[in-house]
Amino acid sequence: MRIVSLFLALAFSASMAFSQTAVADAEAFSKAISTGKVQVLDVRTADEYKSGHIDKSLQANWLDKKEFLDRTSHLDKSIPVYIYCLSGGRSAAAAEVLRANGYKVTNLEGGITAWKAKNKPLVGVSANAKQTSMSAYNGQIRSTRMVLVDFGAEWCPPCKKMEPVLNQFMKENGKSVTLVKMDGGIETELMKTLNVDALPTFILYKDGKEYKRKQGIVTKEEFTSWIN
Repeated sequence: MRIVSLFLALAFSASMAFSQTAVADAEAFSKAISTGKVQVLDVRTADEYKSGHIDKSLQANWLDKKEFLDRTSHLDKSIPVYIYCLSGGRSAAAAEVLRANGYKVTNLEGGITAWKAKNKPLVGVSANAKQTSMSAYNGQIRSTRMVLVDFGAEWCPPCKKMEPVLNQFMKENGKSVTLVKMDGGIETELMKTLNVDALPTFILYKDGKEYKRKQGIVTKEEFTSWIN
């Protein structure tokens, strides 16, 4: 309830100032993101994102207020955010909430529709991508004594934030722990079976049995405590 109230307050104040967010057409937007010095954010639904998105863009569904606020809280306020949706409406509203929260935001004018009209490239996960079977998954988690499974995605802001933590943890513990990465954009059936309902989710298995589980940000020290 607190999250929704916060969102409504931000959305109301944002609605009073739409003109304060920068807008860029497809050409200017493309030029800016090609520098690699901005964060690109897709605020459409996960299904829309899978159907085709701008390369290296993160995703936070504007229509799911809790998800949007949680994921965007992991964006870096020191780096400009370039935001888009299908036609520009949702991203304009989302941009103002972010701007009111201290982010520098530029909205893609006309959204993905305008982007495609200019023949700009999109990437996407195939709807027919093969998912990992439960038997194959069980084989992986029993492959060594300790296995850490990471359910995440390249487009998930907190997942990106966890990358250096995981890298450092595995650098220090790679001889005793095997890391298995599962793409949350593909492994939907596996996630449903395992009751994984948010990204990232980390599960540590010892001798093939679940020992620890945590959703969201985990520190290197926490991971270390799991294996000791």
